[in-house]
Amino acid sequence: MKFTSALVLLLSISAPITDARRATNSLASIPRGGATKQSVAFHKDARVWGGDASSTAKEVRGGDGGGTSTMTSHLFNMVKAIVGVGVLSLPAGIAAFGDAPSASIPAAILIASIGSIAAYNFSLLGRLCAMTGATSYKSAWEETVGASTAWIPGSSCVIKTFFAVLAYSMVLGDTFSALFETFGFNVSREKALIGLTVTVLMPLCKLKDLSSLAPFSLVGIAGMLYTALAMAVRFFDGSYAEGGKLAADVAESLRPALGTKGASAVFSSNAFILICMLSTAYMAHFNAPKFYLELENNTIARWNTCVATSFSISILFFIGIAAMGFSTFGGASNGLILNNYSTKDSLMGFSRVAVAFALVPKEERTDAKLNNLTYIILASVTAVAMKITDLSFIMSFGGATLGNALIYVYPAIMFRSAVKNLGDDATAAQKLEVKLAMAFAALGIGMGAIGTKMALGKL
Repeated sequence: MKFTSALVLLLSISAPITDARRATNSLASIPRGGATKQSVAFHKDARVWGGDASSTAKEVRGGDGGGTSTMTSHLFNMVKAIVGVGVLSLPAGIAAFGDAPSASIPAAILIASIGSIAAYNFSLLGRLCAMTGATSYKSAWEETVGASTAWIPGSSCVIKTFFAVLAYSMVLGDTFSALFETFGFNVSREKALIGLTVTVLMPLCKLKDLSSLAPFSLVGIAGMLYTALAMAVRFFDGSYAEGGKLAADVAESLRPALGTKGASAVFSSNAFILICMLSTAYMAHFNAPKFYLELENNTIARWNTCVATSFSISILFFIGIAAMGFSTFGGASNGLILNNYSTKDSLMGFSRVAVAFALVPKEERTDAKLNNLTYIILASVTAVAMKITDLSFIMSFGGATLGNALIYVYPAIMFRSAVKNLGDDATAAQKLEVKLAMAFAALGIGMGAIGTKMALGKL
């Protein structure tokens, strides 16, 4: 068991490399077979809203009309893209404003609400590709707002991904340190990070094809599901409650701290920490164009069904893990909730391995320039991860700033410009939807401003 755990975790550490590549890919269009200048021209007959076309409108597809990914395969991949390590910090987000189990009730409502808005904007990005023929987040901006300012969303994607890679690195450092302790070795997270960077991460940067790791990523969702179930088992069996069989095996600062701040505590300004953490947790939007273009028979109706289903599943994951982790440890919930569990807890020990599966990449690498960029990002991330230990801060600050921009603000700006470009061909429904999108953008800006202040206040 220990040998298998170590092997699987060694494979998992290549995840940051993949995320660095994704950020770079977001700066360029995805090649489409047979695409021409005409195929990416602005489609002025694109009047589809929510999957229903008017009698004079067409159900427009981006690029050459869709990829080869089936609905089932697409749902699996989208859930895996959404449900990442960010979910493991959500219990700490609830602990930012409450310490009684009932605080998880309004938290669940927030998770579902923010998830629904994130799903809407994810769908909107795909529909923008249908309207304009865009093939990436950046090209969607170029086709709607203009090429001169396309560096804004492009740079945001790269910087936001830096935060995501940093979060992965922090999780890996904590996870390996805990596993070494399970094996009987006392290795600090700093030493674990340096060792992993030099002996494993750097060599992996030289690989041009990571497709051999694809089989391990297929069980990523199952790994997160196992984690949620394991946390539920530990909550209901009371192993970490006062006098529980494992309560004495964790540091005092990590033991359950249940108080009286329940559901009503959500009206505290500290709730914005959780809200902004959700902007990082749901962040997959710079890959929305790719997912739209790769969907087989990518009509708007099929796209919306795929987005609604994948986000609904992800919301359930988020609520389950957040509620179980917080209800077990209350105000003591760590920024990485797995840190609250004993290294002697075999059930949660395997959960650490299961989470690792969710981080394994499956995509191909590209050219030497990307390799050089990866080296720079890897070195920078390792250095920062050695200094910062609070995952919840990274999640909340990253979400409050670039996360909110990429999820709420930029899509609304692009959609407003797209509808404006349609001129008299724009429908009443599209003009009304612009107001909805801009309202979400204003909400994102407000949440970001308050969330940034709250996140920095934790330092």
